[in-house]
Amino acid sequence: MDIFLTGAAGYIGGSVAAGLRAAGHRVAGLVRSEAQGEAVQARGITPVVGTLDDAAILAEAARRADAVINAANADHEPAVRALTAALAGSGKPFLHTSGSSVVGTQAGGRKLDAIYDETTPFTPSPGRAARAALNAAILAQRDRGFRPIIICPSLIYGLGHGVAPHSMQVPWLIATARKHGVARHFGPGENIWSNVHIDDLVRLYLLALERAPAGGFYFAENGEASMKQLCQAISRMLGLGGSTQPMSLAEAAAEWGEAAALNTMGSNSRVRAVAARRELGWAPGGVSVIEEIERGCYRAAA
Repeated sequence: MDIFLTGAAGYIGGSVAAGLRAAGHRVAGLVRSEAQGEAVQARGITPVVGTLDDAAILAEAARRADAVINAANADHEPAVRALTAALAGSGKPFLHTSGSSVVGTQAGGRKLDAIYDETTPFTPSPGRAARAALNAAILAQRDRGFRPIIICPSLIYGLGHGVAPHSMQVPWLIATARKHGVARHFGPGENIWSNVHIDDLVRLYLLALERAPAGGFYFAENGEASMKQLCQAISRMLGLGGSTQPMSLAEAAAEWGEAAALNTMGSNSRVRAVAARRELGWAPGGVSVIEEIERGCYRAAA
């Protein structure tokens, strides 16, 4: 298939593009600059230079492709409108990348027990209401003659396979630990995130592209850990003895920004990928996030 993918120079998009090419697909990827274009072209991706605000470029690339994967920005509504309008009536699949913080709870680093699968009702936090609304708008187009599908990863870890090798949360924690000489988390760090290895996530995209029905929504997870457990593993990896320290909201906001502190680093996001396993036959098998950290794959990060 000829596939148009946004975020081709990013962590998720670059890894998915590598997986698509390994499976025999041809990939055209949106990049923001000629330099990024050269980088992805070296990996066998045909660059399409533009931004998510270039509706005409997005629409033309979508019309040329057999399938479209949006892996650039979970919240960019104008790009989604441009891509889905171009795909209407085509029968083509459209895979949109969301994120499990859509069910996240702003808890200031405290543990909450709520766990969600694809059928669990939820009320999004104020920081994720717009994302939840965009997800619903995408899935509501299942009758417009194309195949809208949402992939909703939890915390992603592991080395990527594109231009950008690292995810966000774990490298942020590593950078903070190196900066302060001790691993630090927002509040007590008891808040829990489900997580998924990047290689398992790539396999889910490939399965969804092939098998997912119109209107399919799929969490991606294969385990969970608290932020404190991540920090303890980072501390051991850096030779800091496994110790950690809490941060206030003001300190966490200074490190990562207030929105990220509230909606990501101090929230709970506990999900179960029931639909991916049951409907698509997804069988994740990557090493755990703790093992990935401790065996040193992030040693060069941050």
